[in-house]
Amino acid sequence: MAIYNLQLPKMGESVSEATVVKWLKHPGDPIEEDEPVLEIATDKVDSDVPSPVSGILKEQRFAENDVVQIGDVVAVIEIEGVDQETASEPDNQYSEPASISDPAMPDIPGTEQLEDADTEPISKHPEGRFYSPLVKNIASEEGLSVAELDRIPGTGSEGRVTKQDILNYLETKKAAQQKGSDEYEIPHVSHVSTETVYSAPPPVITLSPQDEIVEMDRMRRLIAEHMVRSKQTSPHVCSFVEADVTNLVNWRNKIKDAYEKREGEKITFTPIFIEAVTKALRDFPMVNISVTGTQIIKKRNINVGMAAALPSGNLIVPVIKNADQLSLVGLSKAVNDLANRARTNKLRPDDIQDGTFTLTNIGAFGNIMGTPIINQPQVAILAVGTITKKPAVIETEHGDLIGIRHLMYLSLSYDHRVVDGALGGRFVKRVADYLENWDVNREV
Repeated sequence: MAIYNLQLPKMGESVSEATVVKWLKHPGDPIEEDEPVLEIATDKVDSDVPSPVSGILKEQRFAENDVVQIGDVVAVIEIEGVDQETASEPDNQYSEPASISDPAMPDIPGTEQLEDADTEPISKHPEGRFYSPLVKNIASEEGLSVAELDRIPGTGSEGRVTKQDILNYLETKKAAQQKGSDEYEIPHVSHVSTETVYSAPPPVITLSPQDEIVEMDRMRRLIAEHMVRSKQTSPHVCSFVEADVTNLVNWRNKIKDAYEKREGEKITFTPIFIEAVTKALRDFPMVNISVTGTQIIKKRNINVGMAAALPSGNLIVPVIKNADQLSLVGLSKAVNDLANRARTNKLRPDDIQDGTFTLTNIGAFGNIMGTPIINQPQVAILAVGTITKKPAVIETEHGDLIGIRHLMYLSLSYDHRVVDGALGGRFVKRVADYLENWDVNREV
């Protein structure tokens, strides 16, 4: 017999720790190769950790709800047929499927990442706030009191104070003292901690005997925090456009059977919408940005997230990287691949990171329009409504006519700090123009 140490594998560049959600195997249970041993949760997605070997689970190194660092040994497995005393985890990049029942959302893209890689494991202040040993050492060396440390806003996970947060605070304090002032302001940060978001007392709700109390699952809590943070961060403005997509609908109806026979999969409207979005983002690059304090970051890559409702009722936003560089066939395959892997628990953490713009198709639920909440740290999100046949005025060289047309609404929510009405309105109109002026003879 030999011992195999199962380590917590890498799950993306920005993920440095995870929480043990549930043990699927217990000491004494047999384990087959590639069989999941435990479920873990990060601030991005929930995943299963499989065993690369067959054997018997001998030891669980962590309890449920414990926080584990990447590379830590989480379990010890007894295996047969190995001469050496201890087998190690192979050194390879690991990407595990997302759990449909409870994945994390957006940037969900936009959620601030964990502290710098050189920081130590997080320790907890008696009053409940977390500080890493590195932050505590800096505070001690600089003579900061606990009360002063508690005043520093954190940009790390769950509002934690990072090394850069405390260095920025000390720099501002030093500058104020050099001016002969005893008062100084805490540096402004765009990130709003969850402690700040939910600091207000909850409303008093009267319950009747027939009411049912349902506890939010982990993903729903993350979505709630992310949505509240977005509304507190960005002043939302919405612009609406109605588009005549008759040519587009007729074109898709004409080619969809041949496309499916050739490619082995369907072509939906979603990749067509994404293509129009990428063209408009190239035309208006100041919509493909993020904001940090008073600085605007123009994104070089166009990475389009597509909001997807899961069977559980929760939400996840897979991202198509460099979407503007893909053909319509490539976009269609990327959309189908991400959608299928979301439904079958096979999304990787990297699949939902680094989005620069989000598209949500509310028309799939029969909705004609909506006002979606911006997916931080992006500055805009486009909702496309259902395509409906309506009587409309058609302008011809022989005069105006009334005809049946395929119409749809597009609604753009944007961050009024950096996107004004003129830019937001022109952008959504440009998307509509690309859809309306569809070439009915286009080859795909």
